[in-house]
Amino acid sequence: MPCGAPATHPLVWGPPGSMPDERRLRHLGQALAEVLAGRRPPETLVDRLTDQAYRDLVRAGRMLHASQPPLAKSLHVNEPRDGAIEMCVLVQCGERNHVLAIRLERHGVQWLCTDFETA
Repeated sequence: MPCGAPATHPLVWGPPGSMPDERRLRHLGQALAEVLAGRRPPETLVDRLTDQAYRDLVRAGRMLHASQPPLAKSLHVNEPRDGAIEMCVLVQCGERNHVLAIRLERHGVQWLCTDFETA
């Protein structure tokens, strides 16, 4: 997905119990990293976040300071309960790496980001 392009495919994985599509999770991590690095407008992710998470993203502003565009590298996914996914993404930002933690919850058939943090 090009930087700044609106999300056109919501995170949908079918019936409860379906395994998440790792490629889409990685794209979400990449897109969040780009927003947090100031390289993508937050409104491109409005359909992938809850209202509160979107407000938090807008309020957060630029949290990742990078000499180069961020790149989502390794991804670790955990399902603490049915209908919830927690993942962390290693984000390479030039010479510096950051970790982005993301929580998603199922809302109907769509997965929405409910919380995120970075270090």
